[in-house]
Amino acid sequence: MLHTDLQLGNPSRVFIQIKSGLENDRNGGPRVPDEDRLDLHQAFADVKMRLTHHANLTLRVGRQELLYGSQRLVSVREGPNVRQSFDAARLILNAANWRIDGFLSRPVQTNAEVFDDASNVEVSFWGIYGVGAIPKLKIQHIDLYYLGLNRATAQYDAGVMEETRHSVGIRYWGNKNPFRYNFEFVYQWGSFGSGGIEAWTISSDTKYMLKSMPFWPILGLKAEIISGDQNADDNKLQTFNPLFPGGAYFGLAALIGPANLFDVHPSIELKLSEKLTFAADWDFFWRHRVHDGIYGPNGAFERTGQTSQEKFIGDQLGLQLAFDYNRHAYLSLEGAFFHAVRYLKESGSGKDLVYFSATLGYKF
Repeated sequence: MLHTDLQLGNPSRVFIQIKSGLENDRNGGPRVPDEDRLDLHQAFADVKMRLTHHANLTLRVGRQELLYGSQRLVSVREGPNVRQSFDAARLILNAANWRIDGFLSRPVQTNAEVFDDASNVEVSFWGIYGVGAIPKLKIQHIDLYYLGLNRATAQYDAGVMEETRHSVGIRYWGNKNPFRYNFEFVYQWGSFGSGGIEAWTISSDTKYMLKSMPFWPILGLKAEIISGDQNADDNKLQTFNPLFPGGAYFGLAALIGPANLFDVHPSIELKLSEKLTFAADWDFFWRHRVHDGIYGPNGAFERTGQTSQEKFIGDQLGLQLAFDYNRHAYLSLEGAFFHAVRYLKESGSGKDLVYFSATLGYKF
């Protein structure tokens, strides 16, 4: 990825970025986010207007990345080979303790050839996202948001129909030594075909740093409940839609997506030296509802829940060794073992999986 950032005086800016992502020797060939030989990733213009001494408004129009909060719902899709961008018009307000974004967009559809990416005309995405503080309530960090989505064709275990979905959420997060915390609640409603939508998720991510111990251990615990559909034959869909989540939501192995899920995810991180970090985590997955299936990292329907009453999906042990040579170069080694259990075998092919990756990155 290469970019140029042109500052055209104080009120104006033009940003252009190209990308090239290649994939080799995968059985079955590359998937959609695996390959894009050469294309325009971002190309937008900014016009900034000063409203007061403490507030300004920026209009941003063109192809651009959208990422909000902890990227649970709107992400740049860092895990897969090719990142996500949107063709969008966006207003960004910075005022006092708040930044508020409002946008209308269509996601850019990744195509493998040269300069052939285009807006996905079957999907519309819009919303307003605010990040700020409420000093009177002693709240230092809070996100409040509304996100809207329309898809001409959406597939769930309950069927394939047009979907219009609205999401409202609140995220409370911060760092109060030795704790770091990140809590989020999202409620969704709308229509799926002629029926309604009623879905939700609650997630927590807490960490505790033991600075008095060797290697400065950081103990972590994540937990999430993500709603699934109670009955595929009724007129209501309870399956949560994660919208545009990060591609490596539960680790780089990227096997399961955030829908119809309950997971508990402990972890530990050790600072072996100034540049070397070791991390280990163990994630346990259950289906939230037995009448709903499981979904992929991008939210796509993977396999049915109609053939098994088992809730437990499996567990995944992950290990990572990261070496930050300097602010430009890094090396990361990651391995994972996924243990498949009865549900995966009853609903189709299910087997244990071993994953290993080595990543060498250079940023300039």
